Amino acid sequence: MTVLEVSHISKAFGSKRVLSDINLTFEDNKIYGLLGRNGAGKSTLLSIMTNRNFADSGQIKIDSEDVSDNDSKLGLMYLMSEVNLYANGWKLTQIIKDSESLYGGFDHELANRLIKEFGLDVNQKFGKLSTGYNSIFKLILALCLPVKFVLLDEPVLGLDANHRELFYSELIQSYADNPRTFIVSTHLIEEVANIISDVIVLDQGRVILNQPVEDVLAKTHSVVGPQKDVDQYTKGLNVIGHDTMGNIRADYVYGDLDDRVLPDTIQLSNFDLQKLFIFLTNQYEGSAQHEDQQGH
Repeated sequence: MTVLEVSHISKAFGSKRVLSDINLTFEDNKIYGLLGRNGAGKSTLLSIMTNRNFADSGQIKIDSEDVSDNDSKLGLMYLMSEVNLYANGWKLTQIIKDSESLYGGFDHELANRLIKEFGLDVNQKFGKLSTGYNSIFKLILALCLPVKFVLLDEPVLGLDANHRELFYSELIQSYADNPRTFIVSTHLIEEVANIISDVIVLDQGRVILNQPVEDVLAKTHSVVGPQKDVDQYTKGLNVIGHDTMGNIRADYVYGDLDDRVLPDTIQLSNFDLQKLFIFLTNQYEGSAQHEDQQGH
């Protein structure tokens, strides 16, 4: 089993601390969602993991070997991001050829099918690509190179709805045909919620959640009913947010409910990853209680 480890990574730009003691383990053949608001540190973390940027402290290891200045280990990863590594005057066909040489292989059969499906002209120059097709081309590279870890930083930047749906479909198919580890960094949580197996949430440079999606969703509870009954039922529970409509209240609980008796007046259900993310990163207007907790 090939394991990618992020160990005690910290990074600051001037006086602004972007990452604070990040510790993560990425295992074989999983699709991870790396979620966070803009400025949470996602892009910086991915660039450090692939040696494009340098941490102030900490290490990135693959199978216990430091990846910095280690070409054999760095060659196991590919980072697709909005940063352009290719000269504007290069033809796409040349970039594919050079990438194949650098990484020691390329799935031309898959690439040709994706080029056709996305309607990409590979005879044009890289600098002539629109924002959407710039992303599409780099996504095709990411799916077709023989790496064990595919890192995708905001992969659907500039893609329309149809192309986004096509990409997610192709990612799942590629994963099924050739299992490896994907790390998808995005703020479009609803779009990736159904394809990721594990969720990592970064907020203000810290990891605030790192668990399998199935386990996370099992701990989300929406408690809806008359305000008095809801307040009584959720007393002592980890209420991370709430909404109120008239005398009806919805408390959003993250954690175990224990064995307390559920009154007939209360409806209980799970809430989704998007809502959990909003509450945990303290951006939901209705979550005054959570905001109060954060302020203490």
